[in-house]
Amino acid sequence: MRFMVIVKATADSEAGVMPSEELLTAMGRYNEELAAAGVIQAAEGLHPSSRGARVRFSGAQRSVIDGPFMETKELVAGFWIFQCESLQACIDWVKRCPNPMPGESDIEIRQIFEAEDFGAEFTPELREQEDRIRARMSSENQGE
Repeated sequence: MRFMVIVKATADSEAGVMPSEELLTAMGRYNEELAAAGVIQAAEGLHPSSRGARVRFSGAQRSVIDGPFMETKELVAGFWIFQCESLQACIDWVKRCPNPMPGESDIEIRQIFEAEDFGAEFTPELREQEDRIRARMSSENQGE
């Protein structure tokens, strides 16, 4: 099973406060553990929402909303993608994580949909298309 492990934003992360050398070192050790165990598939931090935008969809209409966004508790500061045997295994890994923020912080865990989760609606043709897209993404990422 794959999981997105979401580091929730705080007032500090939204203000652009960068992590300390101590935190970066601790996170580096944690990511090394994840890599050694074959758990980590991706990990990235995100710039504050003041440097982002949202696209709102309403039928065929699209509108752009520039950041910053006010509800800090609803924002994402960074993420990992973990491959774990269960939600509990993912929780166990997250509990080993250094606190990603000064003070209190939250990390949310969400399982990622896999092709088999979509049932019959995900036709063989759609599965083939998905496979082609993933193969292309993989080959383009290897060429970086």
